[in-house]
Amino acid sequence: MGNLTSASIKEISKWSPLVPGDIVDIVAPSSASDKRGLKQAVDFIKSIGLVPRFQRGIFGADLLCANSDEKRFLHLKTAINAKDSKVIWCLRGGYGSARLLPMLDKLKSPKFTKLLIGYSDITHLHMFFNYKWKWPSLHASMLEELGGGQSTKKELNDLRSILFGKKEKVVFKNLKPLNKQARAKKTIHSKITGGNLTILMASFGTPYQAHAKSQILMLEDIGERGYRVDRMLVQLKQADYFKGIRALIFGDFVGGEEKDSVALWKDVQKRFANSVNFPVLKNMPSGHSLKQRPVPLMTKTRLNLGLKPSIEISTGIK
Repeated sequence: MGNLTSASIKEISKWSPLVPGDIVDIVAPSSASDKRGLKQAVDFIKSIGLVPRFQRGIFGADLLCANSDEKRFLHLKTAINAKDSKVIWCLRGGYGSARLLPMLDKLKSPKFTKLLIGYSDITHLHMFFNYKWKWPSLHASMLEELGGGQSTKKELNDLRSILFGKKEKVVFKNLKPLNKQARAKKTIHSKITGGNLTILMASFGTPYQAHAKSQILMLEDIGERGYRVDRMLVQLKQADYFKGIRALIFGDFVGGEEKDSVALWKDVQKRFANSVNFPVLKNMPSGHSLKQRPVPLMTKTRLNLGLKPSIEISTGIK
């Protein structure tokens, strides 16, 4: 398989909204949670009128992850091929999804389109499912967080509205332009891709590196100091990764403060924005913060630039 490219994606597959009583497959493709976290996730799924399901032995012995690569892949494969569910929701991120990609790459394209939900380390799976299978996905909170009450009322309302088909688009109105290209009054019609910056970098040089040409790129991260964010942005720039993208939007960057409690990545973002010739914006509430709102990936998107920019993203439902 060659590098994943957006050029082959004319249209992402539509997905079917949920109805009360639908099954949600819970998977743990990355780091482990615990029995309490799993129970809270199950209780959350039930609280929104859905039926949770997970594979027996979801957690097992492994050096770094929730279970062995083979077990995690088997559980994910079972969820992918299940005929009676529409959604695959990740329990948590952490580390491990990349280890499953070679096994996923050997699967035939699934007959049933499902919605993948998660973020952070799940960026690996978003890119693979979006680009390889043209599956829709939702960059949104993990079940462990939702079950533990780590979400806002607005985020929960957004999730319910999207999942049950009551909302056809997600709108972000408080974006902030970071360069003159973003302040120029203009409308961009495209799709949004991306996710965690560190995970994106981890795909470089592999067959699973996804290209963002002609797309709007969204990046977020946690715990990365200014020089590390700068180093990653410089590498992307020197590798011509930004060539042909329509715009870049920074989601939440949290943590990574210097010894004097200053977060230099804020200034890094500003300097980067003034060094490129495409629109750069920030303040999309998506990533490792409490106010994370769901972002549908690779669906029709309208970005309105200017002094008060906003973005409208289709949920991609049938």
